[in-house]
Amino acid sequence: MADQLRRTALYDEHLKLNGRIVPFAGWELPVQYDHLGPTVEHNAVRSAAGLFDIDHMGQVDVRGPDALAFLQYIQVGDMSDLPVRGARYSLMCYGDGGVVDDIFVYRLAEERWWVVINASNRAKDVTWMQAHAAGFDVTLDDISDATYMLALQGPKAQEILQRLTPADLDAMPFHSCLETEVAGISTLLGATGYTGEYGYELFFPVEQAAAMWNALLAEGQADGLLPCGLAARDSLRFEPCLPLYGHEIEQDIDPISARLGWAVSFSKGDFVGRDALLKLKLEGTSHLLVGFEMVDKAVPRGGYSVALDGEVVGEVTTGMKSPTTGRFVGLAYVPADHAKLGSAIDIVIRDQPKRAVVVRRPFYLAAYRR
Repeated sequence: MADQLRRTALYDEHLKLNGRIVPFAGWELPVQYDHLGPTVEHNAVRSAAGLFDIDHMGQVDVRGPDALAFLQYIQVGDMSDLPVRGARYSLMCYGDGGVVDDIFVYRLAEERWWVVINASNRAKDVTWMQAHAAGFDVTLDDISDATYMLALQGPKAQEILQRLTPADLDAMPFHSCLETEVAGISTLLGATGYTGEYGYELFFPVEQAAAMWNALLAEGQADGLLPCGLAARDSLRFEPCLPLYGHEIEQDIDPISARLGWAVSFSKGDFVGRDALLKLKLEGTSHLLVGFEMVDKAVPRGGYSVALDGEVVGEVTTGMKSPTTGRFVGLAYVPADHAKLGSAIDIVIRDQPKRAVVVRRPFYLAAYRR
């Protein structure tokens, strides 16, 4: 018998908003709100703001004298220079360089950290972290069930949130975090997100989920804030080419091939997967992730084959008509010698090769990179 799907504490709130519920990573979540639709939701985040229920994500509290040393060992980035109230993207890798998961690390105090993990990987990640904790004076606590997580994203997110919190959001730089109150609720606020826009991720007690959700929606209504589902979340992260586990990265894909080598620090010392990743960096990889745009009129989708001269050589990881740009674009793994800009490739759609060309990534320049 298949495992029963879980529901977040906002399940009933999503039904009230005509959320179309679908299974995702073991959860029942809204893919879109029927009276809006994913394109409307997507555009709201680009022009105003969107609110996402992302409580399917997990959080692990890491504490102790060896917390930093432990984190340095189990993930690829150098966290030694991350200040208290800092936040940083990273990845955990297996010994062969394959990705266990991509993560966000928050430093709450000198010896206290939070690691945010992906929904589909929660049990695996926690087990993997615990297995590597031997020999470190560190305590790991999976706080996912007690902690609720929302994302408020978009150019008006700060303006909306500022009216609900005493924290000075102007003084809160990108990739930082702060313990404060929002709508009277104790909240860890992260200036982080997954849409390519400035915004925030909020962590607070699960018992306050409906109160926080409704307070944010009410406060932002006049600003154009909309609730957003999984479809908009995927298209929003896709345009700035932010990776999704199970698509651009997974256990048999390494960060070098995925163009995430910038997150890897070889100078910090030993960590799980270091030798394998260093070998790939020095000797090169067989395939690389590229962005492509269709030349022939067609919509690329994840899972479609990439072909050269009739031979399948790779696969599309994500593809669609970009809502913001109107372009038919995608991400795919191709042989490294065909990864140069302007290289011609074929996308096999319904057994027919459709012409495409390798183009520059990202398809949309994230607000925090401008």
